[in-house]
Amino acid sequence: MQKRAIETRQEILTAAINCFSKEGFEATGVAEICSEAGLSKGAFYHHFPSKHAVFMALLENWLEGLDQQLKIISSGSKDVPSGLVAMTAVFPGVFSDAGDQVRMYLEFWTQATRDEVIFQTLIEPYKRYTNYFANLIKEGVDEGSLENVQPEIVSRVIISLALGVLLQGLLDKNGTDWKAVAEMGMKMITANIQKELR
Repeated sequence: MQKRAIETRQEILTAAINCFSKEGFEATGVAEICSEAGLSKGAFYHHFPSKHAVFMALLENWLEGLDQQLKIISSGSKDVPSGLVAMTAVFPGVFSDAGDQVRMYLEFWTQATRDEVIFQTLIEPYKRYTNYFANLIKEGVDEGSLENVQPEIVSRVIISLALGVLLQGLLDKNGTDWKAVAEMGMKMITANIQKELR
């Protein structure tokens, strides 16, 4: 992409965040996003086929940052159990990155329960993280740091912990130290599947 095209795309994404956060996903149309960005509808549709596509681009940007952090932590850990516990350090960043976008994400997830196309699009990141953690658990079994457990089941327990802490943190951001909650939860999970050194 040329520099101006990249800038225009970013302007649309920034305007969409502002509009979705203030007015909600459903109440915001392409016209409102264009007005906020100071761009024509032609410029919008040159980059995105719909406001759903804009939302998914925002979600992907958020998840890409999360993916990079998880990979760095995982690669710098001595084994899988310690890596899993260390990953809980990303929670404060997840909350701060989400910021005012939280309502927007929650609204979009609600939309997904009524729209099959949105649901199928939104379920992909969930599947991706389920596979990511399942593969990580397999790696732990192979390296001998974890018991011979069912990776997919453990992965879903980890996802349940992450989503539970995330939702609670969004509802009651200052209620407690959510990183500490996530860390304790992950320690409890790994303690039950970690192989004892003999």
